[in-house]
Amino acid sequence: MSEDEREEREAASTSSAASAVARGEEAARQREIREGVLRILLTSEARERLNNIRMVKPEVAKVIEDNIIRLASAGRIQPPISDDDIKRFLMAVQKPKREFNIRRI
Repeated sequence: MSEDEREEREAASTSSAASAVARGEEAARQREIREGVLRILLTSEARERLNNIRMVKPEVAKVIEDNIIRLASAGRIQPPISDDDIKRFLMAVQKPKREFNIRRI
């Protein structure tokens, strides 16, 4: 392996590492902005419920957050969003549970 090839590989690895760091910083900035917007829109009880949902089902919490931000930016929902509103969002997002009837013969 020549000196030039080694330098090219090192340059490529440092540029990919730098771009990964930049992507991580951008994702952190977006997360902070998102949390700030939700802090403004939600009551403390609603934030607590959403955090509990996030611990159990992060994908459901993300869908609810996206819906809240989208509706608020369109002006279709007014802050503050209460715990009951979060419950309604949750019911709308979750699939209905199936009921089972057990018959004894």
